[in-house]
Amino acid sequence: MTATANGQRLVVLGSGESGVGAALLAQAKGYDVFVSDAGTLKPSYKEKLQAAGIRFEEGQHTLAEILQATEVVKSPGIPEKAPVVQALREKQIPIISEIELAGRYTRARCICITGTNGKTTTTLLTYHLLKEAGLRVGLAGNVGCSLAEQVIDDQFDYYVVELSSFQLDDTYDFQPWVSVLLNITPDHLDRYDYSLEKYAQSKLRITRNQDSQGFFIYNADDETIQRYFQAALRPVRQLPFSLHARPDYHLAGYYTGEERLCVDLEPGYYSKTEEISTSSSPLIGQHNRQNILAAILCARVVGVEAGQIEAALATFRNADHRLQLVGEINGTRFINDSKATNVEAAWYALDGIRQPIVWIAGGTDKGNDYSPLLTLAQSRVKALICLGVDNEKLKAAFGPVLPLVEETQSMQQAVRRAAKLAQPGDVVLLSPCCASFDLFKNYEDRGRQFAAAVQSLADEQTNEEANE
Repeated sequence: MTATANGQRLVVLGSGESGVGAALLAQAKGYDVFVSDAGTLKPSYKEKLQAAGIRFEEGQHTLAEILQATEVVKSPGIPEKAPVVQALREKQIPIISEIELAGRYTRARCICITGTNGKTTTTLLTYHLLKEAGLRVGLAGNVGCSLAEQVIDDQFDYYVVELSSFQLDDTYDFQPWVSVLLNITPDHLDRYDYSLEKYAQSKLRITRNQDSQGFFIYNADDETIQRYFQAALRPVRQLPFSLHARPDYHLAGYYTGEERLCVDLEPGYYSKTEEISTSSSPLIGQHNRQNILAAILCARVVGVEAGQIEAALATFRNADHRLQLVGEINGTRFINDSKATNVEAAWYALDGIRQPIVWIAGGTDKGNDYSPLLTLAQSRVKALICLGVDNEKLKAAFGPVLPLVEETQSMQQAVRRAAKLAQPGDVVLLSPCCASFDLFKNYEDRGRQFAAAVQSLADEQTNEEANE
């Protein structure tokens, strides 16, 4: 690897959206760049690197080349225990994230959103509220395009960025203007020595560099945030929110009714509060009421007016596979929540739907404890259809509390059986509570197969009615 005039050699480990974006930004800023991926590069990413004249390798990590780096940008999917990472640590070569690199070169204000559940919905909604208000705003992180690649031209005044704990782990000087922490529940603990505290501290890195000019929007109802966020020690302007007014908190946002919320951007200073209606929002469930509240607080901090927010809520379309209505047959609604790959996400779905539920769940179990779902399932679910290679744990957990538990091994079969069990006014809910890799490529594939099976059933019914 030959050094450039500034002597900076940057290696990028991983060639996904974030890695390729980081490589393009680094090259634009004068680094000598090399990309290394132990897997296979997607053709579209390979073309980007080739067009830019950036050297890369695939199918291996050549340590002799990698260890010459001045600095390394690591894909968030590569764990700390990976041999290439351990070799870099031994040589004390700095490892950063794409977000850290991008933050060095942008003049825009970054609104960064993290949490175990709800990140994507909140990020997309915040972006939508700002964009509909006419602001120059980019969408980045786990959704949208690479932040680093967008920073090459840096055409926006704001970026709304979804951040996972893995991305936050390799940030050091990155400074969000607004940070949002929605919730912290056990997930990905294998990356954190099975310690909830270490996972929580990873999430809280989002606030580490914020000062008195920044804002921290967080869920005051989340016990884990309360336990680990040392509020008194942080200079950032704190905007806690809750689903209810709370006498123990100066809240920046809370609901005064099912579809009305109160916003106060200077909580505790007796500033003028305002009410905003959420009645036009298509989002379902209690967790989405939290997501909406967090997004609205972001928009108000930026300066979007209440009337603009209310109008924009009505035109929001969430990402696929997140409590997404995909069809209605004989008065039964079919909802695709394939993204619900853990117990907490499934709890939110079951809690948010008020109609009787025929629940499709199952897949690759991640060490799930289903006990938090039992009472809720007993009150909301009329039948459970298990969809997985091995359904024994689900059957053992829910068999004693539900009137009907069946199992299938195909999505088509699961949807058809659910439709037969459902009555007009019921909801057939795919909220798997598990990973997808036993029967599907990923949660998107699972969700698409669900939607396709529902459409196929609807088409059959339409044809039958036409032939009568």
